[in-house]
Amino acid sequence: MSGFFCYPHRRKETQMRFRNLAIIVLASVLSSCNSAPAPDPAKAPVAPVSEAHGNLAQVMRAIMFPNSNVIFFVQSNDPTKVKPSSDPASATDILASTYGGWDAVENSSLALMEAANLLMVPGRKCSNGKDVPIQNADWGKFVQQLRDAGMVAYKAAQSKNQDNILAAADTLTTACGGCHENYRDKPGGNPNRCM
Repeated sequence: MSGFFCYPHRRKETQMRFRNLAIIVLASVLSSCNSAPAPDPAKAPVAPVSEAHGNLAQVMRAIMFPNSNVIFFVQSNDPTKVKPSSDPASATDILASTYGGWDAVENSSLALMEAANLLMVPGRKCSNGKDVPIQNADWGKFVQQLRDAGMVAYKAAQSKNQDNILAAADTLTTACGGCHENYRDKPGGNPNRCM
């Protein structure tokens, strides 16, 4: 009979292997408990912008403008009533695309929230060549308001309730307006202009 149990020395070898494996697993678990915590992604350093990246006006026009317009559109229009494009996969209108309707509103809200991080990247330039004033306390405040407005809009989109979108659009208007007033529009010119 040539089974496992007929060879006692193999049993001891197997027991030692299991014991060694248990020690390795236990050591791995304990070492992971003692390791440094993962860095907070919100506080992770951001790589500086290279010349190949867009200036602030380009980021605003490419991301903030079209996505905020989705939120503003839904204030008075039901996104489920937007007719899908004849080829939704290649639609340029987010609301008529494959991910249209309330999904588009959710996605646009998330885009605003996530893209706010792009406004804090060191080295980004304004369209007039000035550095984006990321060191200014009010700039950071405005960027945080945009993040918050994106989250408010996202929650409103998840509710699929246009009344909630009205409130979210108001929050977004306030967030955009504060920054625009200080860094974009002023009658007679603006020495702090950065768009």
